[in-house]
Amino acid sequence: MSSFIVGLFWFLLFAGGGIYLAYNRINLLASTSVTGAALFVYSIFGSAPFLWLLLLWGLFALMVMANMTEFRREKFTRPALAMYRTMLPSMSDTEREALEAGSVWWDGELFSGMPDWERLMSFPAPKLSGEEQAFLDGPCEELCRMLDDWDIAFQRGDMPAHVWDYIKKHRFFAMIIPKKYGGLEFSAYANAMVIAKLASRSTTASSTVGVPNSLGPAELLLHYGTEEQKNHYLPGLASGDEIPCFALTSPQAGSDAAALIDSGVVCKGTWDGKEITGIRLNWDKRYITLAPVATVLGLAFKLSDPDHLIGDVDDYGITAALIPTSTPGVIVGRRHYPLTIPFQNGPTSGKDVFVPLDYIIGGVEMAGKGWKMLVELLSVGRAITLPSTACGGSQAASYSAGAYTRIRRQFNLPIAKFDGVGEALARIAGHTYIMNAAVSVTSGAIDQGEKPAVPSAILKYHCTELGRKVANDTMDVHGGKAIMLGPKNYVGRGYMATPIAITVEGANILTRSLIIFGQGAMRCHPFVLRELHAAQDPNREKGLIEFDDALFSHIGYAISNLARSFFLALTFARFSRAPLITPAKRFYQNINRYSAAFALATDFAMLTLGGKLKIKELLSARLGDVLSSMYLASTVLKHFENQGRPTADLPLVEWSVRTLMYQAQEQLHSFLRNFPNRPVAFFLRCFIFPRGRTYFSPADELGRQVVDLITHSGEARERLCQQAYTTLEPGSPLGLLQEALELTEKYETLETRLRQARKEGLISADYFGYQIDEAERAEIISKSEAAELRIYHEKVLRLLAVDDFPPDAFKRLGSVEEASSATPAPAPTAKRAAAKKPSRKKSAAGQSGKALGQNINS
Repeated sequence: MSSFIVGLFWFLLFAGGGIYLAYNRINLLASTSVTGAALFVYSIFGSAPFLWLLLLWGLFALMVMANMTEFRREKFTRPALAMYRTMLPSMSDTEREALEAGSVWWDGELFSGMPDWERLMSFPAPKLSGEEQAFLDGPCEELCRMLDDWDIAFQRGDMPAHVWDYIKKHRFFAMIIPKKYGGLEFSAYANAMVIAKLASRSTTASSTVGVPNSLGPAELLLHYGTEEQKNHYLPGLASGDEIPCFALTSPQAGSDAAALIDSGVVCKGTWDGKEITGIRLNWDKRYITLAPVATVLGLAFKLSDPDHLIGDVDDYGITAALIPTSTPGVIVGRRHYPLTIPFQNGPTSGKDVFVPLDYIIGGVEMAGKGWKMLVELLSVGRAITLPSTACGGSQAASYSAGAYTRIRRQFNLPIAKFDGVGEALARIAGHTYIMNAAVSVTSGAIDQGEKPAVPSAILKYHCTELGRKVANDTMDVHGGKAIMLGPKNYVGRGYMATPIAITVEGANILTRSLIIFGQGAMRCHPFVLRELHAAQDPNREKGLIEFDDALFSHIGYAISNLARSFFLALTFARFSRAPLITPAKRFYQNINRYSAAFALATDFAMLTLGGKLKIKELLSARLGDVLSSMYLASTVLKHFENQGRPTADLPLVEWSVRTLMYQAQEQLHSFLRNFPNRPVAFFLRCFIFPRGRTYFSPADELGRQVVDLITHSGEARERLCQQAYTTLEPGSPLGLLQEALELTEKYETLETRLRQARKEGLISADYFGYQIDEAERAEIISKSEAAELRIYHEKVLRLLAVDDFPPDAFKRLGSVEEASSATPAPAPTAKRAAAKKPSRKKSAAGQSGKALGQNINS
């Protein structure tokens, strides 16, 4: 027995020591020294069999040789590099440029398996400047007040002329343009907050304002334009005299920019009566926001120079140019009708449009660099406009659903009291909190100089998907109120708009399956990109040295993640480091655990599948989901800190993190279930889930605490919906719902008195209005109390009411065939093109809006 105990002691000493060294990532030289010292002591005082001792010294010898840099390079790294070069996956130019776009931020820490929380926590909380806050409280608030979404969507088919004029006058299109050009020069955070507030009121307005402040001519000019181009266009874009759009999507290419068929050929032509070298363009684009009313068109096309008029290259590739829509041959004006949300969106085409070379953004030097320009800007823009739109819409949904389910009664109870409704309300509030955190923290990082390419894809996908879930749940808890369209329906149009954000700036299926993990695995992994660059280095010896350093660092990283994943899973991560001792400490530790597990799974997936992982889209998507869940959970914790750790918000924080980390666990489980190499899957499961799947989704009681937060007026409810337009005024449903909610709380004692009287038989009516009358006659309540209850009851009834219309309200002008004709208008002459610029007083959009809904009146 004594020999067994001694043997067990030495085993635990070596196993524990090895795990400690790997867990803490002690460097190779120090680990080798410690191992050698331990072996020396063991050889003298231990009683191991000779063969076991020989094996241990053999492993130590390998560690020693690994420290002999020149020896390992020649004997191990050189043949490994040769094999690696044969395994490299093919990569298109568009993939390479997308891969190199942006910067690596917190996503890189999550890929490391050992996130440095100080890096995230050191970022300052985003704040609005005085000027930005004044804009949000002034012009933005006033614009929301001016918007009537029913009138816009079903009466006009466009925003009214005075709204367009207000947007231009107050430079809503110029939030990203510097002041020296007449713009507002707002931070990314301010940009996001403005879009969120507008989205809480009208998707048409938020889309109209969001696009010029995202990927468009202004952004392209600021980063890549010549000084002459900036001085020519930016003042007009800032004042609203120029309305921009950017045309990328072609009917047959979709999200595959490499498949663009839109062309530009360098050739000789006539411009202003003189022969010059220019570009003859032909294009056919669709889904272009603001195209029907644009005065300047950003255009992506493939440039070729068959006669070598600008250089020795035949095909330059994707190029971006700015084209005035008054140019002969440019066709704009027709509109798409995206799910009855009438923001200006439509096709554009051009036939043999000749323009000077200096229309290329950045001049001739930027020919062929269009895709690089676009993906670099998407690494920022994709994190703001669409996520903020989803965030603002969800804040409005949370605010309305919380109040509505409190004032709407069924079986003499507010429907919020029913567990089924409460479950949906908890999801609405929790998902909104996640979006708030993601948008706030990521836009704050952008303002600190980050260009988070992978997080921007995470936000685009998950915020729009969470927005869709919030919209679905909001429809469910409102029931028939949300189904019947009309001026009184404040939910239905937001629900109809949610699929639009799903499809644009990279369709969500594509983003999840190919971009989040596909880009992240190469871009954010600590060593993969270094290994790739070293293998492709034309200087073979330099490449060997760099590959050797990256490879052995990678091996140590993989061993560390094996140890960390196993130990953290075994101990529920209770001993891992957390940056703060707060009620949220355990959540930091859980993210530490799944970061190590994710890094381990990623390494083995790339090692065993190699280039095939690129086409294993479901595996890639699941790993992307794990990364996304960790990133979003991290932003929740950072957002909680940024807001000063309000105790009241803890249920929201816990619900959000538990939901996200449970998803991470389940997606890792699904990844392992479907991993094609079953022995490797079993091996990984032993290290990732040695105790099984032990993480649970939020408990019902936690969900009820979240429901209480949004169904009762208070600071937590206001913080959650901080950017929503909630002003109390006629035509503002959120303000009126909040008023009704406060009145419900004010008169709760009186309602309790009526219910008690009903139980005791003092009054007999079931209907609340009749109960008031009976209670007043029975002197259960005073006349003044009865009067107040009647006013309150009338307010509630108006909020619960739905619209109805006369039988002829749904007639349409003109035939369907005429309205939807796809036959393009004739190519305009220069004179006609100048004449066709849309008048905001009587726009084509407004006229088509009449055909869509002129007879629908409540």
